[in-house]
Amino acid sequence: MTATIDNPILNSPYEQPDRHYEIGPDGPTGEIRDGRRPSESFIPIAITKKGKRASDEGQAEIDFDVTHERREHNTLINEIRRDVAKWRLDGHYGGVTPITRKLLQHWADPTRENRVLFCQREAAETAIFLTEVAGRSNGHADWRRRLEPENAAHNGGLPRMALKMATGSGKTVVMAMLIAWQTLNKVQSPRDPRFTNRFLVVTPGITIKDRLRVLLPEDAENYYDMRDLIPADLKGGLEHARIVITNFHAFLLKDAKEIRGVARNTRLLLKGDRKEDAFKETPRAMVSRVLRDLGGSSVDKQQIVVFNDEAHHCYQDRPLPADASSEKLSKDEKAANEEARVWFKGLQAVAKHVGIKQIFDLSATPFYLKGSGYNEGHIFPWTVSDFSLMDAIESGIVKVPRTPVDDDAAHPLVTYLHLWDLVGDKLPKRPTKKRVEDWIPRPELEGALESLHRSYEKAFQHWETELRQSGETPPVFIVVCPNTVVSKLVYDWIAGEEVEQDGEVVAHRPGNLSLLSNVVDGRPLPRPRTILIDSAQLESGEAMRSDFKQAASAEIAAFKAEYRRRNPGADVDKITDEDLLREVMNTVGKKGRLGEQVRCVVSVSMLTEGWDANTVTHILGIRAFRSQLLCEQVVGRGLRRRSYAVNDDGRFEPEYANVYGIPFQFIPSDRPVKEPPPPRPVQEVTAVTGREHLRITFPKLDGYRVELPDEEIWLDLENAPVFEIGPNTVPRWVELQGVVGESERERGEDREYRTQEVAFTLAKRILDKEFNTSEDRRPWLFPRLVGLCKDWIDQRVRTADGYGLGHLMTITEAQVEAAERVWAAITRQVGNRRSRLRPMLNRFEPQGSTADVAFHTRKQTVPTEKSEVSHVTLDGKDGNTWEERLATELELNPNVAAYVKNDHLGFTIPYVHKGRTHSYVPDFLVRLRRRDDVERTLIIEVSGSQKSPGPTRAKATTARDSWCAAVNNRGGFGRWGYIEMTDPLTFKVRLGEAIQLLHDDAPIIGDPDVLDFDDEDVRNSRATYA
Repeated sequence: MTATIDNPILNSPYEQPDRHYEIGPDGPTGEIRDGRRPSESFIPIAITKKGKRASDEGQAEIDFDVTHERREHNTLINEIRRDVAKWRLDGHYGGVTPITRKLLQHWADPTRENRVLFCQREAAETAIFLTEVAGRSNGHADWRRRLEPENAAHNGGLPRMALKMATGSGKTVVMAMLIAWQTLNKVQSPRDPRFTNRFLVVTPGITIKDRLRVLLPEDAENYYDMRDLIPADLKGGLEHARIVITNFHAFLLKDAKEIRGVARNTRLLLKGDRKEDAFKETPRAMVSRVLRDLGGSSVDKQQIVVFNDEAHHCYQDRPLPADASSEKLSKDEKAANEEARVWFKGLQAVAKHVGIKQIFDLSATPFYLKGSGYNEGHIFPWTVSDFSLMDAIESGIVKVPRTPVDDDAAHPLVTYLHLWDLVGDKLPKRPTKKRVEDWIPRPELEGALESLHRSYEKAFQHWETELRQSGETPPVFIVVCPNTVVSKLVYDWIAGEEVEQDGEVVAHRPGNLSLLSNVVDGRPLPRPRTILIDSAQLESGEAMRSDFKQAASAEIAAFKAEYRRRNPGADVDKITDEDLLREVMNTVGKKGRLGEQVRCVVSVSMLTEGWDANTVTHILGIRAFRSQLLCEQVVGRGLRRRSYAVNDDGRFEPEYANVYGIPFQFIPSDRPVKEPPPPRPVQEVTAVTGREHLRITFPKLDGYRVELPDEEIWLDLENAPVFEIGPNTVPRWVELQGVVGESERERGEDREYRTQEVAFTLAKRILDKEFNTSEDRRPWLFPRLVGLCKDWIDQRVRTADGYGLGHLMTITEAQVEAAERVWAAITRQVGNRRSRLRPMLNRFEPQGSTADVAFHTRKQTVPTEKSEVSHVTLDGKDGNTWEERLATELELNPNVAAYVKNDHLGFTIPYVHKGRTHSYVPDFLVRLRRRDDVERTLIIEVSGSQKSPGPTRAKATTARDSWCAAVNNRGGFGRWGYIEMTDPLTFKVRLGEAIQLLHDDAPIIGDPDVLDFDDEDVRNSRATYA
């Protein structure tokens, strides 16, 4: 096994890298090789140790995502790099203008105090070399000839040149260097067509736009002065630069003032048959608006130079082929393509009406995105330089990302690396009308938050003891969420929340992570430690959604008060909430600014590019990461260094960022890969327009609740199952390891809890959940419940070696399950009283329907006519003939109004087996033709054939006697029944009998003893149907 590399920094950040770690077939071997690393299109990350076989002992610790395009050498980049290195070698920089030579030598001067990083020099040198030297000086090929056909094929002839630089390596400095080079040469030689003093900088959002003000010479913190980029005798020429900085949204054609507020139909009537909308500005007018700050009329001025920052958002997408194998684009992919079109067409309009001399694309990841029409991860073919993440790590320019590589959870995945795989489908997707109280995170998510917070505590302690007195700002913890609903729940869980009663705030509940809580000693802090940000909305510059404003109202109010304190006499009413939150987000980690004391940022979507806080030490991703590109973009938010002080060797000391929940992909490449069989054609399965009358709706349940009259309570310990505490999906410890550098092991909490303390906690939970209401509180039951809980712990709880009762105190879901088990034992002994079973509907999505189905599959399918969903997807390798036969019977049966195969439908039945909660997914839902005013739906399970053995009795019993009974008792969803089909020869007969039993309200609708119906005939029915 490859030895761990303790210090990854091999090279000076100011000189060309001359050593690198060898990359073997499995990753870095630890061997140091002389020379520069070649440019390749992959990103190395730590491979997980977990789940390896004994035969894998020789495998290295590092592996790669090596899909076809990304494993190849970037030939053009490597050849240009060699030519530039030869040109740079003597320090004379032959073939350039005197102004250019003076700038290049100034940037390369080893004696200057504020030195320019080599990666910044190389990017600028490459752009200058291709403009002034290539094809013009002896011995240097004309590389522009290689770029022209690529730009013709991919960019409609736009002259693009991409400079790839790792996040945190200083792309903004490179833009400033190139602006200075172009402007000073234009001032010196006004007729030289290679140069201009007019620049357009385009960004993907307002965050970058705000940050790039440092490119304006008149800005107080401009990089030309701050980074000493211009020799003193040339500084005066920079005043001739004309720079416009905008985000790509400015390229959207705006409505004329006269048409704003006019109804859509009226607008269509006024437009008539004309193709052009007379009430929208023309592309020419849009260009004049965007470039008006450049001065003068756009048509008679010189061409401009464009800088695309984070240029992977700008491309000309290629339409996907309309065949069965093409994947349907997701909402995000469609949005990315639409934004790319706006950006790209805007540049085409600028080129047409003004003229573009050169477009410089800057990005850490200049790759095509999924859905662009090109292979995901395919590098832009007009990329001419590359300073990769490994180059940056080996030169100490960025932090080393450390991801989980091993833990002791009882499944093959490394829990906190593959977090979304474990919790993603269990998190809410839509808001709920009711306020969500006492939200409990999934145990894996809660464990990740707690574990990363314990690691954060170490970084915070180091800041308090070593950095705070120097005026440094605290370390920052980032949480990236998939939507507004989850972000608000996670934010409240971390930071605390208001406790309301009768519409009034009566208290403040502290957050669960002490260092990040906004509530201390029951009072909200005047300066929040944790903030909630909707990154996508802030970046668009559009008004913020009302639901997000409401969620962040406390933060907005606090920061307005802080703004008043910092700016006495300022008119706060003129500052929008969006302006404030944007200012806070942009200044996180900035000394003396509004966001300086922020410790945690909970973000919707991902924190956008350009968010350049250098104090990020911990990142938690709670969202899907389906591409290497997205992984690096999010991790990149934490890669900027805090310190740029060199050690005695002239190098930077390594810094680290700990990352959970962002699963870099990697494929072993040292073994031959068996040729896979040809894939089946992809079939799109979706709800069919026009079949809305066949729609089936269903409730979504989290569990069941038994209502009992208030009387003496006791335990039935003889029939109560044993509760085992042992290995589970939440690890007791987790090891963090970067590509290189030292590792860290976070060992969790080792406190021992007394039985009485655990019993007290369980009793309180049972009392609050099962007995207390806002109108009826029963504190007198608490002592009795504590005694029952203690008896249950003593007699029914078993702990494995190395485990203790602390599991019930640190993992909320385990605590909830234990309380439910005690409650279950209590509810079994209720005398002759009749319990009342009720469903516990999901608070976020209480109802689902067939209208939401849309997916692609390679399984065997059967087209439908009586279903809103287009196909029945058959389980099994070659399809399930039993399911196909039942689908045929459902199509032919006249008593069936509609049916659906339960695939990607979201219909599950929660049940408990061996003390653990599971979700049972039955096969079919069947809506019957009405015979009265009650809608009836039959749940059918097909057991046997090619499937694994049919549902256990726990599944079937729960489906019929708990799920159906609870839903039928509640009302509002019609009448439900459950039937199991075990013999295909009797499908027709059994289906007919089940339909009749459901109409008769026979026991297939639930155990009569727990149904609430008053009909004695129904209650006393004891049909033998299983």
